[in-house]
Amino acid sequence: MLPSRAMATFAPELFRGQVAIVTGGGSGIGRRTALELARLGASVAICGRTSEKLVAVAAELTEVAGAERVLQSVCDIREPDQIAAFVGETLARFGRIDLLVNNAGGQFPSPAELITPRGFDAVIRNNLSGTFYVTREVATRAMIPARGGRIVNVIAQIFRGFPGMAHTGAARAGVENLTMTLAVEWAQHGVLINAVAPGVILTSGSKRYPPELIELGRQKTPLKRLGSEEEVADSILFLLAPGSSFITGTTLYIDGGARLWGENWPIPDRAPAT
Repeated sequence: MLPSRAMATFAPELFRGQVAIVTGGGSGIGRRTALELARLGASVAICGRTSEKLVAVAAELTEVAGAERVLQSVCDIREPDQIAAFVGETLARFGRIDLLVNNAGGQFPSPAELITPRGFDAVIRNNLSGTFYVTREVATRAMIPARGGRIVNVIAQIFRGFPGMAHTGAARAGVENLTMTLAVEWAQHGVLINAVAPGVILTSGSKRYPPELIELGRQKTPLKRLGSEEEVADSILFLLAPGSSFITGTTLYIDGGARLWGENWPIPDRAPAT
């Protein structure tokens, strides 16, 4: 079992009695966030597209929280019908949804001129459309009727644009604007919505990128190191916790200062097969 930084930072049982959904909960930041929520007392429902990963993480969650506080389900956030079924299953199991972490997403590095229409649309659907579909479903069925809830959207460090990833840069910028817009619209319902924007983070997903690209990201970060899953999860937990009750519509950059200093990353020479 992973050691917990969050247990040293947040009050024990901080989320006791609350129900959290974490999309993309089968690996990386989603997995870490789900585990910390469970450790701090929440019932947790995770979803993703790969059953094997979800089953493995559900076993870890069960070890922490007990089977009665854990739900895992395959769900492709690009498909509204699957989202509706997952949210319905969560409500049937736990009776409420208080917290939502929109972590699911995905992209591939490529210069813009080599991104096909199909590739561009796939990344937009995964990162922008899917986030909206999940957020709307959870809000309309659980949070707005309950007059309260917390939502955190996981985007990316797009402060200087995202050369080499125009598709996901556009999508993540869309989610950031969606975050601000919904923060205003849903304030009347007591729903707080914020975003976190990780920089170069060492996760299971970062292994898909060339090591030299990751090293370059480290060099271009003022703190001269990579971020960790734990650091991102801690920031998400803060925005879900009572201590952030007057924060909404904000994006918290978790990037070691990279957005403030240095040049953009170089653009890849070619797009990978998709």
